[in-house]
Amino acid sequence: MVIIKRLETEDEIKGKAYVHFRAWKEAYTGLIDQIYLDSRKLETSERIARKAFENGFPSLVAKDGDRVVGFADYGPCRSEDLADAGEVYAIYILRDHYDTGTGRALMEKALEALSDCRKTAVWVLEGNERAVRFYQRCGFRFDGKKQELSLGTTVSEVRMVLER
Repeated sequence: MVIIKRLETEDEIKGKAYVHFRAWKEAYTGLIDQIYLDSRKLETSERIARKAFENGFPSLVAKDGDRVVGFADYGPCRSEDLADAGEVYAIYILRDHYDTGTGRALMEKALEALSDCRKTAVWVLEGNERAVRFYQRCGFRFDGKKQELSLGTTVSEVRMVLER
């Protein structure tokens, strides 16, 4: 049975890093530059996860027994045009936990933590139809905002917003 909890331990930091590293390869193959994907290192994900934890950024992990199988990071919205909104910065689960309710449980807990916000934003890679469908099932809708990122090549992200 999967439980959702706040990130707290060194093992959970390492588990979150592994999910981040692995889920990028599982979710983004064919959507972003393969050379860029292949260049990503687990050690980099560990450094990012540890620094975020040490700096007090909120993170939830989904655990199946002792194994971290997903995570969600959230906090204040980074977009200036959405004052007083929240944002789900990242939500990833391992492929073997797709369609199990794990992603939905993570999202519900993140949204619960952001319950004081009238709006919550999430950015999704253009073309990531699986993620778009997931966010739509959670109540998010496109709001017309788009930004470009350099991930080996230039790719676009589109913003989706949940209004409560």
